[in-house]
Amino acid sequence: MSGHEWLAERFEENRGHLRGVAYRMLGSASEADDAVQEAWLRLSRSDADSIENLGGWLTTVVARVCLDMLRSRKSRREEPMEVGGVEPTAKREDGGDPEREAVLADSVGLALLVVLDKLTPAERLAFVLHDLFAVPFEEIGEIVGRSAMAARQLASRARRRVQGVPTAGETDLNGQRELVERFLAALRAADVEGLVAILDPEFVIHIDKSALPEGAQREVRGARRWAEQAVAFRGARHATAALVDGAVGVVVAPRGRLFRVLRFNFVDGRIAGAEVVADPERLSRLDLGVLPD
Repeated sequence: MSGHEWLAERFEENRGHLRGVAYRMLGSASEADDAVQEAWLRLSRSDADSIENLGGWLTTVVARVCLDMLRSRKSRREEPMEVGGVEPTAKREDGGDPEREAVLADSVGLALLVVLDKLTPAERLAFVLHDLFAVPFEEIGEIVGRSAMAARQLASRARRRVQGVPTAGETDLNGQRELVERFLAALRAADVEGLVAILDPEFVIHIDKSALPEGAQREVRGARRWAEQAVAFRGARHATAALVDGAVGVVVAPRGRLFRVLRFNFVDGRIAGAEVVADPERLSRLDLGVLPD
């Protein structure tokens, strides 16, 4: 076996781990593949014999590549996602595989990807590397160009944002979560009666203008009336429960990219009202968090 073949074999042993790091950093399968490929190019151009810990070296390289990609993403003006219809599109301009993206997003957790996307690049790197992959703060500090203490503070700040700050007590939060999980199950199953059972009869929902076709009704009143319309929404498979401004709500996030948020009003063990937030500016101001396991 040649030296190049041996190095390629060692790299392949680390590919799964590197891709996991890159995907959690970037939230995009195609960009994660690009970051891993860049790591291989840098390894192939390096003096591999001088690398004592190949796995650690590769993780550091991938993290630095991802950090540069995140900073570039933040510095350029992002084009808003098209929201002309009621269902998120799975089309990708970069030729990526939408089904593969969906599987990856589900494996990581849609809510986590959505919240990670709200962090600064340095916060995201510190949280992902330390909390998800147990990389020491000393190494994280070297990657972001700060001290180990500063890296620890970055991870702590990111952790607080990921976890969110519930405004309800634990008992109330558990009750809200149960209702929302039943809501999602009924929606995915197109179960009108299941939805009606957890909605107040006078249920009312308000919908952002940008979430609807031109001229569509922005307010719907009545549990059954809305339930009969809602079961046609096929995008429920991209939805998951999350903390939304301190209460349990729903984020709709195809491939982990935030598309819609549902905020609920809970009264006497039922969902009395809801709001669909779709406007990009409003979405950016929401305080989102991951529900504890």
